[in-house]
Parts: sequence; structure tokens; C-alpha cells
Amino acid sequence: MRIIFLNSLEKREAGAVVGSAQVWMGEEESMWRMGWNEITADGEQEYIWYEGSSWSEMLHVYRHRLVIKLGEGFQPTVEGVWEDKEQLRGKAMTAQKLICYSEGHPNEPVYTELCNWRRKKASTERKAPYLIASNRLLRLISVFLPHTLEELLQLPGVGQNKAGEFGDELLEMTRRHSQPSPFPLDWVEEEVNQETLRSWLYKQKEAKFRVEMEKYGVRRKLLEGIAEGLSVEQIRERVTMGRREMIELLEELEKDGYSTEQLVNKELQEMPDEEQAAVMQAYEELGDAFLKPVLQRVYGQEAAEAEDREMLYERLRLIRIRYRRDRSTVRDAG
Repeated sequence: MRIIFLNSLEKREAGAVVGSAQVWMGEEESMWRMGWNEITADGEQEYIWYEGSSWSEMLHVYRHRLVIKLGEGFQPTVEGVWEDKEQLRGKAMTAQKLICYSEGHPNEPVYTELCNWRRKKASTERKAPYLIASNRLLRLISVFLPHTLEELLQLPGVGQNKAGEFGDELLEMTRRHSQPSPFPLDWVEEEVNQETLRSWLYKQKEAKFRVEMEKYGVRRKLLEGIAEGLSVEQIRERVTMGRREMIELLEELEKDGYSTEQLVNKELQEMPDEEQAAVMQAYEELGDAFLKPVLQRVYGQEAAEAEDREMLYERLRLIRIRYRRDRSTVRDAG
């Protein structure tokens, strides 16, 4: 096997090296291999992280697996094994420490109370819950329990607009509970040391990369299904994903240069040609940024409330894939 990448890492405690390892990538007969060799009390142990033909997939696995090891305390001995462009300083560092502390010291009863409030508020205002407040913000409020507007504004994620809109209701709930520690929150700086913050940050990255890796795996299975001539429902038997999510993923694949026409044709084969032509004409006249105007142009104003609107929107998305591809082809030819 031809090794194309190799780097060493060490794990230290109290300044002493307590573990060492190497991460490597190699190529053999057009197949990629990647692994982790770690020195343990039982000798050297080798763990294969990836074997396959996709360089892109291997890099997704690499980022996910390596950030787990960095979270466990391993650090590269040679620069370049991990490029971290996020340099936290000043307010950004303070905000991350507050979030880190709040997630390590949860107050579940108050957090549940805040989540119930958010759900009712979102229902009343007909908004998505995350537009009212994120889970992370509710966690911060539940842990630090601000009693005044000035204290509430010290939490990352709370600006003047949010404080003005929801501050009184939030403070009404938090004032019913005594504060575990006083404001201002500069004491958190000492509670969360650099090692604790570093480990927490790597865990955040690990969760992010895991989602990306899972999404990449779904993309691969979707492309395999298209190549096999499967339908959306047949592909859904292989992946856990709703029809709308899958159609949206098809649009992403087209943007990335993959052809999804075989699947698009299969899904639209029961849609009359005249109806497809009417949708294409609506895109020509109205543009392809928004679906609702096209829906209403082709199917009438009442279509947005019809029981079969999800099926109609799905067809609009599928035809939009074709419309954008045709426009791109004409643009390239010109």
C-alpha cells in the first residue's frame, strides 16, 4: 500500500505523554484506506476507519473520527493534521464558555418550563419555535436565571429586540427561582478552563461532522438508487428520510453537477404532458425562486390549501430541477 498521508499525535496529562498514535491514509489498487494506530498498554492497536473508492467520503470520515480523538485529548505533533480556522477571542470566547458551562450544569425543571412557554408562544404567534428562542438560549436562561433586563442581556443570543419582545415573560418565570450564582457572569471564566472548553468545542464539531457524514451517506445511497432505476419510495426503504427531504436533496445533487433526470422522469411519468408544460411556462414567466406563485398560476388560488398540495409542491420541485438544468444548458451553449 502507498501511504499518502501520515501524522503523529500525543495525549498528555500534567505535562507527561500518556498516549501516542498515528493517523494515516493510503492507496492500493485504486482503493483508499485510512486508519488509526494507537500505542496502548497491550501494544500497538490498529483500527481501520475507512476502506472504499471515494476520496470525498473518506475525508468526511476522517474529519468525524479525528475530532473525536482530539476531544479525547490527543493533539498533533506535526502541524497540518487539523486545520482549525476558528480562533475564539474576546466576546466570542466568553460566549462559548457561558454556553459550555450551561450545558454542563443543566437545570432541567426550569428548562422544561421555558420549553413549554416557547411552544405555546410559537403556536399563538404562528411561528416556528426556533424563531422564538433556540434550545441553547433556553438552556442559558434556565441555568443562570437572570432577574433583570440588564442580566438577561448579558446572555449570548439575547439582543435588544428579543429582550423587548419576550423579556418580561421570561423574567416572570426566572424570578420565581433563586439564582445559583450572581451576575455579572465573569466568574464563569475561572469555572471553565481551557481544557474543558477545548474538549467541549471538539464535541460540538464531532456532532456537526457526524451529521454531515450521515448526510453524505444518504447522498451516496440516493445516487446508487438512481443508477439502479429505483423510485423515491424504493430508495426511502434504504434511508430514513421523508419524501420532501429527498426531493430537496435531489435539487442539491443537481446543483453539484449530478444528473437526477432518470429519477425525475420516473416520478413524473403519471403527470400529463400538458400539465408539465404549464408548470414550465409558469417558471418562465414568474421565475423559479418561489413555488407558491407557480402553484397558484397553474392550479388556482385555492391550491395552496388543497389536501393534495404536498403532492403538487413535490411535482413543482421535480420540474424545477428540469427547468434549471435546461436553463443552465442554454446558458452554457450561449
